[in-house]
Amino acid sequence: MLSKDLLKKIRQIQIRTSHQVTEVMAGEYKSAFKGRGMEFDEVREYQPGDDVKSIDWNVTARTGKPYIKRFVEERELTVMLVVDASSSGSFGSINKSKNEVAAEIAALLAYSAIRSNDRVGLIVFTDQIEKYVPPKKGRSHVMRVIREILFLEAPEHGETDITAALEYLQKVCTRRSVVFLISDFICENYSQALMMASKKHDLIPVSITDPRELELPDIGFIDLMDAETGERILVDTSDKKVRRTFRALGIQRHDQLKKQFRQMNADAISIETDRSYVDSLVKFFKMREKRMAF
Repeated sequence: MLSKDLLKKIRQIQIRTSHQVTEVMAGEYKSAFKGRGMEFDEVREYQPGDDVKSIDWNVTARTGKPYIKRFVEERELTVMLVVDASSSGSFGSINKSKNEVAAEIAALLAYSAIRSNDRVGLIVFTDQIEKYVPPKKGRSHVMRVIREILFLEAPEHGETDITAALEYLQKVCTRRSVVFLISDFICENYSQALMMASKKHDLIPVSITDPRELELPDIGFIDLMDAETGERILVDTSDKKVRRTFRALGIQRHDQLKKQFRQMNADAISIETDRSYVDSLVKFFKMREKRMAF
């Protein structure tokens, strides 16, 4: 039985994301992701203006009148949301944690897919698979997807294993799909798994970063703890050298992540918890649409 607070949170996300899909993202998702190809629809009599290349010569010869083959786009897609629920995602220095932002992004993408009549599935992972929801259609299914994400806000396993998540994806998702991998990517040794998954699927990494992971405030001594390992360290943030080193390491990690995505030709989305993720998603969809037009 879900608590009243959890049900309220699900309802708030439903209202917020439904509005954003309707008012902000209408058409953007559908334009960015085409179907798997063209499928045969019907044979009909030729009309002025039709492409002569579409003429069905067998039917034309049999009837004595010109007929054409009509094809339509095979629109239906399978969209898989692979969401990192590890302990590092519980960090948030603004209004929301990275896990909360990840849940809202997943909800928004799920609603966008359902409005385009696509199937949506979910894999929630830490250092193991926490939850798998097979892809289906329908609004009630989207609500289940959102509920499963929120219900696993504090899993027992805190560390991250992106490789295990992608290997599981390959097992349960045999057809080519659009895969949104939503994570802060605080993990090691997953490059090969990313590359293999991107060869089979349309893999889109969605990296989530909190501004405090790139820059420390000058507030004296603070006790920092690794959320996944529990390791603690006392840091003097009033020391300029410490702040510069922290910033340099944060930028280096961020740049390495972007370089890795470029090397595998992945269309990545970069999200910062203190900025609108809707703007970032719309910008991404527009970029995809423009690129696919050529």
